[in-house]
Amino acid sequence: MHRKPVAPVLVVIAHGSRDPRHAATVHALVRRVRSLRPGLRVETGFLDFNIPSVQGVLESLAAEGVRDVVALPLLLTRAFHAKADIPAVLREAPSRLRIRQAEVLGPSPLLTDVLERRLYEAGSMPADRSSTGVVLASAGSTDPEAIAVIAEIAREWRRTGWCAVRPAFASAGSSSGFPRTEDVVRELRALGCARVAVAPYVLAPGFLPDRIARGAAGADVLAEVLGPAPEVARVLLERYDAARTPALTALGA
Repeated sequence: MHRKPVAPVLVVIAHGSRDPRHAATVHALVRRVRSLRPGLRVETGFLDFNIPSVQGVLESLAAEGVRDVVALPLLLTRAFHAKADIPAVLREAPSRLRIRQAEVLGPSPLLTDVLERRLYEAGSMPADRSSTGVVLASAGSTDPEAIAVIAEIAREWRRTGWCAVRPAFASAGSSSGFPRTEDVVRELRALGCARVAVAPYVLAPGFLPDRIARGAAGADVLAEVLGPAPEVARVLLERYDAARTPALTALGA
C-alpha cells in the first residue's frame, strides 16, 4: 500500500513593516490562499518588524517533523530581497528541511487584472480608457532586472487601450531613472490625457504606498493597493505549484 506523498508546506515570506496595515493585509491574503486550497498548509514568516520570523517558522516546522517546504517571496519583482535576503535566511534553516524557493509573484496577467479592477473600483470608467493616462506606481528598486520588469508591464498594459501608461517609483527615483508619482501625473497632463489615474503596484499599505498616495494628489483617480485580491492568491498558488513539482517527483508522485 502506497501512501500519498504529503504536499510541501507553503511558507509565505513577507517583508514586514512597522505599519500594522501591512501585516493585516498579508494575513488576509494568506487566509484567501487557504480558502482556495483548503488541504494545503500555509504558514507566514516576516523578514523584519513583525512576528513570526521566517527563521522561527522554519525551525518550528522542522521540530514538527516537516521535511518539504516551498518558500514563496511575497514580492512583485526579483530585486535585492528575492536575490539576497531571502536566500540568506533560507540557508540558515534547519538542515532536515528540503526547501525550494518559488518565483516572485510578478509579472503576471492576473496582477494586471487586479490593477485594472482597482482602478475601476476607484472611479475610472471603461469608456474613458482611451482618454485616461495611468501611472504605474511601484515601490521602487535599484535592481536593473526589477526596473526592466516594471517598464515592460507598463508597455504591455498601454497596448490594451489606455491613453498612456508610465512607470513611477516611490523610492530610488533618481538612481532608477524613473520619476516620482507626482512627476508622471504632470507628464500625463502635459501629454494631453483628459484624465490621470494612479495604480499602485504594491501588495500592502505602508510607508511607500502612502508616499505614492501623496504623489497622486494631482490625479483624478487613486486606486487601492493590490491587497488580498483573489487573483493575487491565485498567483501565489501558481508559483507554489511550479516550485513543488520537483519535490513531488523526488517523492515518487
